[in-house]
Amino acid sequence: MNRKFVSKSNRILRKVLNSEKNLDIIGDIIETFLDEQISQIKLNPYLEKYKNQLPSEEDFGIADVRLKLKNGTELNVGMQFIDGYYVQNKMLLYYAQIHSAQLLYNDNRKLAKTVTINFLDFEYSHSKQCISKVQIPSKEKSSKINNVEMYIVELPKFVVPSCLNNMNKKDGWLAFLCGNNKNAVDMAIKKFPNIQKLNSLLNEYWRNERML
Repeated sequence: MNRKFVSKSNRILRKVLNSEKNLDIIGDIIETFLDEQISQIKLNPYLEKYKNQLPSEEDFGIADVRLKLKNGTELNVGMQFIDGYYVQNKMLLYYAQIHSAQLLYNDNRKLAKTVTINFLDFEYSHSKQCISKVQIPSKEKSSKINNVEMYIVELPKFVVPSCLNNMNKKDGWLAFLCGNNKNAVDMAIKKFPNIQKLNSLLNEYWRNERML
């Protein structure tokens, strides 16, 4: 994993990203890993407010947003890093937190489907793919709202493209999140503006952190 994220990856990225001015980065990450196009995106502001009401090891994720896709579908999306302990429990608990927190919005929105993106710094599944989708169908056949949908991104399974000049955005984000190939990271920062912006924000965070 990119060493700029350690330690407490969720907490650091939440501090860096969880603001209106950085919704472009959050939206870019979501579009990239969900293979969707976003037309509207909005932060759910309770995330920081309620962070102290959960055990510290859960760390409450990176960002929680409500968005509308280009096809009109509305989603709640949460992102988090997970360590190697109780992985299934942490994925399901986080999903439940993000989905049930819709009750805190107080803005008359209808309940919408929830999707979570879970970044892992270790190999977890038997799949050779570094990105997989887990779906648990609802017993309520008339509605898809309660279907559980979780994306699992296993960073160690990412293979750096042989030709960095042909790197696509998904490769760029994976290379940056992994952080173990300097040439690939440098290319991702150079080629994709939102990765460059996040890298600058992280550099600024650590400069200020060292000064404290």
